Amino acid sequence: MTEPRTRREHAPARQPISVNPRDPVLDLVVPVFNEEADLERSVRRLHAHLTAGFPYPFRITVADNASTDATPRIAARLARELPEASWLRLEEKGRGRALRAAWSQSPAPVLAYVDVDLSTELAALLPLVAPLISGHSDLAIGTRLAPGSRVVRGPKREFLSRGYNTLLRSTLAVGFSDAQCGFKAVRREVAERLMPLVRDEEWFFDTELLVLAERAGLRIHEVPVDWVDDPDSRVDVAATVLADLRGIARIGRSQVRGALPSDATRNGPLRQLLRFGLVGAVSTVAHLLLYTALRQATGAQAANALALLVCAMANTAANRRFTFGVRGRDGALRHQTRGLLVFVLGLTLTAGALAALHAAAPDASAATELTVLVAANLTATLLRFLLLRAWVFGTGAAR
Repeated sequence: MTEPRTRREHAPARQPISVNPRDPVLDLVVPVFNEEADLERSVRRLHAHLTAGFPYPFRITVADNASTDATPRIAARLARELPEASWLRLEEKGRGRALRAAWSQSPAPVLAYVDVDLSTELAALLPLVAPLISGHSDLAIGTRLAPGSRVVRGPKREFLSRGYNTLLRSTLAVGFSDAQCGFKAVRREVAERLMPLVRDEEWFFDTELLVLAERAGLRIHEVPVDWVDDPDSRVDVAATVLADLRGIARIGRSQVRGALPSDATRNGPLRQLLRFGLVGAVSTVAHLLLYTALRQATGAQAANALALLVCAMANTAANRRFTFGVRGRDGALRHQTRGLLVFVLGLTLTAGALAALHAAAPDASAATELTVLVAANLTATLLRFLLLRAWVFGTGAAR
């Protein structure tokens, strides 16, 4: 298994959590709906694992959201028999609603949840919560999509999971790798800050919480996990996919309008676009000046290619620092390499525009060439911003 990773954002360092042997440090929530067949076995397995190997006081909370079978009776009996177990009953369905209710009433400094099927190997639980206890991170998530994760599931689930997370990265430009793994933890003060901003009460709750955390510059720790799919999962895949797509569209609209709270849009797309525009304006002027200086000596195509290459490298470095707030040398070579690939797209676009001009008007003046290049550059600039945001830097990528 590979080392866990944390995206280091702009949040101040947090103090380690002080441990009182009489109070739970971790409240591990198990949200359930009609799980009479698996609930007792899963909770007892969780309890045995935590009792045997978890070095901090803990509590297991079964959050029953509107079950209609024997789940409430089983949960109540487990709460009587296991001193570290409790349960609460909600009259409406929704995983997000269950987590919100359980986390809101918990006094534990670290809040977490696991799916009742325990698909995730429990050995990853301590690596998940330890960075929160130490103050190293604000949130922690298990990821099935990182190198080193070992996952057993069918091709349909694999396709849907990878497709969903690819969609998130391309539309909302997030940096975390696995939004929907049912294995997450958060410090209580962070949950208290973020949960009032989360609108979803069902399956998109996780994703929305993570997007808001990332926009607020909080540190998200990722732990590669071993995960085995539950073939008897009760999740309605089609309904969940549609709900997630609606959630992505809602968050995307809020970002574009600047409707998210200010602390969650501190480095949002509108501000990034303004800074990108300033850098791009300088780059465009520099490109045209270099093109004009080189045009007589090298010809139009070579002058355009050389000017665009020099300006693209400078543009990538400037956007890395000023637009997307990426500091330090980590990832600089990767960013420049990807930036050069984006440059190739821009070169293709502007070279194609020049070639089309010369084919249509072989005697076009230098002023006409510059006009065509400006139009082509504006188109290439928009494409460049989208690719820099979603792929090169990813706004949530490792700093």
